[in-house]
Amino acid sequence: MKSARNEPGAHTSCLPATRRAAVFATASAVICSTSMFAIPAASAAVPTFPDNIVVFPDRDFITIEGYQDRIGETATVEVSRGGKVVGSAQSEVAAGDVAFEINHPGGVCWGAGTGLNVTPDILPGDVVSIKFGGTSAGETKVQDTYVTGSSTRNGNTVTVKGYVGNGVNQAQMEQRIIEPALNDTSIGRRDVRALPGPVVASDKGGYSSGMTIEGTTFTATYVFDETAAAELAANAAGARSMAWEVADADDNRQGLTISEYGEPGGPGMGGCPNGPLQSGPPAPSGITAANTADGIKLNWKSAEAIPGTPAITGYRAVAVGKTVTGNERVEIGKRISGAGATGTTITGLSADEEYDVYVVGVSSVGETFPAAHAIPVTDTEAPTVSASPDGGTSAVAQTVTLTASETGSDIYYTIDGSEPVISGGVLSDSALHYEGPMDVAATTTLKFVAFDPSGNVSAVTERVFTVTNDPVPAAPTFTTAPVVGQGTATLSWNAPDPGATGLTITGYTIQAYTGGVAFGEPKTTTGDVTTLVYGGLNGDTEYQFTVRASNTNGMGPVSEMTQAVTVQGALVALAGPDQNVVRRTTATTVTLDGAGSTTAGATYQWAQVLTSPTDPDKVTLSGSSTLKPTFSLPVFRTPMTNNPLTFRLTVTAGGQTRTDDVKVVPVPDRVTISSATWKSGDFRVSGTSSVVGGTITIRQNNATGRILGTAAVTAAAAPATGGVWSMRLRNGAAGTSNPGSVWVESTVGGMAGPLTVTNK
Repeated sequence: MKSARNEPGAHTSCLPATRRAAVFATASAVICSTSMFAIPAASAAVPTFPDNIVVFPDRDFITIEGYQDRIGETATVEVSRGGKVVGSAQSEVAAGDVAFEINHPGGVCWGAGTGLNVTPDILPGDVVSIKFGGTSAGETKVQDTYVTGSSTRNGNTVTVKGYVGNGVNQAQMEQRIIEPALNDTSIGRRDVRALPGPVVASDKGGYSSGMTIEGTTFTATYVFDETAAAELAANAAGARSMAWEVADADDNRQGLTISEYGEPGGPGMGGCPNGPLQSGPPAPSGITAANTADGIKLNWKSAEAIPGTPAITGYRAVAVGKTVTGNERVEIGKRISGAGATGTTITGLSADEEYDVYVVGVSSVGETFPAAHAIPVTDTEAPTVSASPDGGTSAVAQTVTLTASETGSDIYYTIDGSEPVISGGVLSDSALHYEGPMDVAATTTLKFVAFDPSGNVSAVTERVFTVTNDPVPAAPTFTTAPVVGQGTATLSWNAPDPGATGLTITGYTIQAYTGGVAFGEPKTTTGDVTTLVYGGLNGDTEYQFTVRASNTNGMGPVSEMTQAVTVQGALVALAGPDQNVVRRTTATTVTLDGAGSTTAGATYQWAQVLTSPTDPDKVTLSGSSTLKPTFSLPVFRTPMTNNPLTFRLTVTAGGQTRTDDVKVVPVPDRVTISSATWKSGDFRVSGTSSVVGGTITIRQNNATGRILGTAAVTAAAAPATGGVWSMRLRNGAAGTSNPGSVWVESTVGGMAGPLTVTNK
């Protein structure tokens, strides 16, 4: 470890600055906005002493130590998750134990030198790497451990509890309490420390400490010599959990994660970019603006949200007149929905005016700032048109999609080998207008051409599709709905018919979709693997998935899409699975379970979602601010119902909130009315119930009718099972006339009726 001055974790905290959400775009006639780079498989190792990467995930800051053989060189640090960069920065290596820091006073902001202007929310499992040019110089995985609550004191004993994930080496952990005032006690230093193992005396005196680990929970115990020191430690704000990937022969802790309980995330100093949930989206790239007879035609490559940031919901494009009249300029524009949009045409413009054009991405937190700027030019460039798949041989019919390079282009095609256009760019009589994806079921020569909105004509493209009709696998079917995690979805499916006897499935191709548009490249499995954890997904974003199987002849048809699911983001509210709770003859205690929710720095609030202020099914929650509250499902009585009870969990952390609902469905007993008879002085009603011990209430006509009497449910005589009940009223209690019909309800929730009362 370093000296106290440069020891990891010896930095002061800084509250996040408030700043306008901003992602910067480049301005020119053709715009290229910041892009995200796929990350190759990791080949770098954890740095060796004196070099090191120290990660403070709660404050989203990084300390780079050492690298003194590269003083003056520019290093690039990247945080990657699920195969994509979620944060990056560049800095020059300085002389000293600390080479540089990111997102900490005196250091650089996230995005410095890289243009990825977002402060990443660093999470367990993220990979933090450093490189010089294209050469890797080390990496570390963020360790999954953190303190889960405030310290507690009992006399001179202080206890700290926390979480430790399965991937953490439990022999390479330490818990610390930081409190500078401890210097003035018998401790004589600013912190106390606990290592895994029994409680033993500190070699520096003043206290004893140890740590136990059971499952995923660690407990650090401190026994102080002085009560004053115990009070200071218990009230200190600086509880930490530390874990490291490698310990060398000198016990230097390499690849170190320091989790700090209660520290806020986000930008660590003024001028740094916002966190992912407050950052505006990037602008689309490759923007072109062309004057046409109808207005200004815009095309672009759709933007991709930075992982961890809110999903892009669309774009806004405006044309701003250059003429200034009374300090005003005319602005005309359009809003375009959908992250996959690739262009628009701004109409209603004056032919006598010149315009500047601006395009921004739009998300739930704002727009690109500053906007990407394009200058309209006269369009003389012919479009291009392509086919997907691009011809070739296939075992089965192909669904062919034709795509023009310019939005708004019209595509025409032929399938009989003739030309779609003739001399002078005139359409032939055999040309067909392309309306959407089309099936090619037999060997076909496809010729196609595109006309852009400016009237430019593409070259004719010819592709031959050969269909052999060799057997391929059938479409798989998903076995369950996708199970979501933070940036992931776990998928499972059934293996389909491989196509024919003797053939086997060689693998599967899985594709994610958001907003009906394919998200990224598909993922694959090999052999008979029928499950996949689909990573690299954006949090708080809705996805669907498809799967298709392959054999030696090729790929089979695509499965139906899964139901839409929303992938968890950095902040998770998970109210647990829906429950069916069997009603009983006494009140039943029900426990709700939000244990899958975010724990670090989070608060919780459960509430019942009522149908009205007088909802007859209202219950009282106990422990509504904990992860596992309880309530009592009461014995049934009118006007209660057996409708599902809905409870909403709200999780709050770092100024953000997430909610999730869970349903608890009461399951009543099964009640019948076997007979109902009346004669003067004798009224009898009998029936059955699936639960022994309940009480049946007999009413006249309906559920709110006059109560005629009650009956206990007793065990049925063998060999019958369940319970039986009966009520007999005699003499004056039987009434002077037939009551008409009866309705019954059970204290276990079952109901039956109405049944007509017969005269005996």
